[in-house]
Amino acid sequence: MKKSPQNNVVQLVEDILSEAIRCGASDIHFEPTGQELVVKYRLDGTLKLIDRLPRAVRENAISRLKVLGNLLTYRNDIPQEGRIEGLESPSSPGGYGRVLDMRLAVFPTIYGQRAVVRLFYENAELMRLERLGFSEHIESALRSFAGRNQGILLLTGPAGSGKSTTLTALLGHILSRFPGKSIVALEDPVERAIEGVTQVQISSSSEMTFPVALRSLLRQDPEVLMIGEIRDAETARIAIEAGLTGHLLMSTMHSGSCSGALLRLLEMGIESYQITSGICAVLNQRLVRRLCDRCKKRNDKTGLFEAAGCPDCLETGFRGRVLLAELVELDSPLRKALLQRVDLETLEKVLAEHGHMNLYQDGRRLVSAAVTTEAELGHACGTSEP
Repeated sequence: MKKSPQNNVVQLVEDILSEAIRCGASDIHFEPTGQELVVKYRLDGTLKLIDRLPRAVRENAISRLKVLGNLLTYRNDIPQEGRIEGLESPSSPGGYGRVLDMRLAVFPTIYGQRAVVRLFYENAELMRLERLGFSEHIESALRSFAGRNQGILLLTGPAGSGKSTTLTALLGHILSRFPGKSIVALEDPVERAIEGVTQVQISSSSEMTFPVALRSLLRQDPEVLMIGEIRDAETARIAIEAGLTGHLLMSTMHSGSCSGALLRLLEMGIESYQITSGICAVLNQRLVRRLCDRCKKRNDKTGLFEAAGCPDCLETGFRGRVLLAELVELDSPLRKALLQRVDLETLEKVLAEHGHMNLYQDGRRLVSAAVTTEAELGHACGTSEP
C-alpha cells in the first residue's frame, strides 16, 4: 500500500479502510510494536501483512480511528469499543457487497494502543439457503427441519465458521416458505436487520441476558426462536424446554464436532432423555479458502489444483471462502448411545458405523472440483486423513 504523507493521517486511515473494503477484508489489525504500527488485513480467514507505519504516526492513526468510532481520545489506558461512522461505505468490487457496519475495538498494550476494525458486508446471496454451498443431502435436511413445528437444531464450529450466516439463511427460508410465522431472534450483537423477524439485542453487561430474554419470550407466543449462542447451563435448559413444548428453535454452540456438542449438553446437566427428545440435528461447519480462479494451477503429478498467487488475490492464491459441513440427525442408535451416556470415542464410533459423512469426507468434493486444496481441507479439519 502506498503510504500517505506523515502529516495527513486522516487520509492515511481512510485509505487503509477503503483498501480493506476493496479487498473484501473481514478485519483490519493495527498492531503497535517498539518501532512501528503494523497493519494487517484478515483475508478469507488468514491475516496478511499490508503495511508498516512509522512510529511517528502511530498514536495519531489510532486517535483518528477513535474519533471515527466516537471513543474517548484522551483515555489510552482502558479498552474501548464503538462503531465507525461518517465514512462512505462503497460496495466491494470482489462481490462481498456494501459494508453495513464497521466495529472498532481498542486495547492498551505496552507499546501503545492496539486497534481492530471488523467489517460487516451486505450480501443478499447469503440470505438464500441454496447459495451457501451445502451438499445436496445437508441442504435437504435443513429444509426439512425448517418445515417442522418443533425441535432444536444446533450449529457448532469455531468462531468465524459462518454459523450466524447459516442461521440467517435458515430464517430467510422460513420467512419465504411460511409467511406470517412469529419469529424472534436473540442476538449478541445484532449483525444484520432481517425484515419479518423480531430481533432482540442481548448484552451480558445488562439485565437483558439470554436466559432472562428467552424465559420471557416463551410467554410471547413465538413459533420460531433463534438464539445467537448457548453459553451456559441455564440457557441450555430453557432452550431444551422450548424445543420440547411446541417451538422450533435453532442456536449455536462452541464445539469442535457434532458429538462434542451433544456431550457438552450432558456436561451442562441436561438430562439425556431431554436431549434425545428435543434435539433434531447438529450441524458442524467450517469455512475453507477458495482457490483464486485467475491464478490456480494444476499439479501434473497429483492432478489437483494448487494456489499460485497473483495481484488479484494479493499473492495469496485464494479469493473468497467456501463451506464444508457435517450433519448428525438423531436416529435410534445415536439416541440409545446418548441415553447410556457413552464417551466421545464411543459416540464417534456409533456415527462411523452408521455411515456418517464427516467434515473431511464432505470437503473431498471441493478438492475434486478444484475449489480448494488438500492442504486447506486438512487445516480446517485438523487432519489429512479421512
